[in-house]
Amino acid sequence: MKHALVFQTDFGLVDGAVCAMYGVANSIDPTLKIYDLTHDIPQYNIWEASYRLRQTIDYWPEGTVFVSVVDPGVGSTRRSVIARTQRNQYIITPDNGTLTHIKRIEGIESVRTFDEKANKLPTAGESFTFFGRDIYAFNGAKLAAGKIDYDHFGEPVPVESLVELPIVPAYREGRHVQGTIDVLDVRFGNLWTNIDHRLFHELNVVCGDRLAVKIKNDTRTVYENTVVFAQSFAEVSIGEPLLYINSLENIGVAINQGSFAKAYNIGTGTNWRLSLCKA
Repeated sequence: MKHALVFQTDFGLVDGAVCAMYGVANSIDPTLKIYDLTHDIPQYNIWEASYRLRQTIDYWPEGTVFVSVVDPGVGSTRRSVIARTQRNQYIITPDNGTLTHIKRIEGIESVRTFDEKANKLPTAGESFTFFGRDIYAFNGAKLAAGKIDYDHFGEPVPVESLVELPIVPAYREGRHVQGTIDVLDVRFGNLWTNIDHRLFHELNVVCGDRLAVKIKNDTRTVYENTVVFAQSFAEVSIGEPLLYINSLENIGVAINQGSFAKAYNIGTGTNWRLSLCKA
């Protein structure tokens, strides 16, 4: 049985790299359905690759094969792996932290590692820098087309052996909920935090309530204000900030028809902390 094939990279679309990956997949099976998650991951940003998989994977059916290539260690001793999720989807990727959010939030049922040299595109020759084409698209397409069987490909390794990026969990401390700014809703400049809606509602807030918001980069406070909690952007005036529950049911921070990130020069990562309490 054939399954959808979904590509994610940091390659961009200004040259032929992604098209070459499509070509390899089509050479394996021209009837495969191939889709793009994104090719605009910031260069070498494994954290964002991990998060974008988490953002997307729940909405794809069982059997879908994801190929994620953000690989600053290409050609090194890092492993190539295929992971099977708890929902029976597959992710083929370098073992460099790309599976962090899937492992912790979605759950990984099993992992197999495989020999890159023995499973390389035959026409790649002496090239060892484009594993997105020669290793991941090649084997991902074979898996999606049913030409290799996950259970008999490579060797099983413990799920616990996967490389993970550090995550700082959100938590409640008295009247405050603390979290991190994981990524941006890039095009619109909204901040996406790791504060789950259930944890947020432990503050007993309803739409229309105002909350004291503090954002710090390490020890430096970069934003401090009182912000309304709204169900949607249209509930506040243009240019007004708001807290809302985003599409992953985590807390987001935005400016209606503006970029919160640009307005206050805010970035992402575990050193960017956000604190909320009822005003």
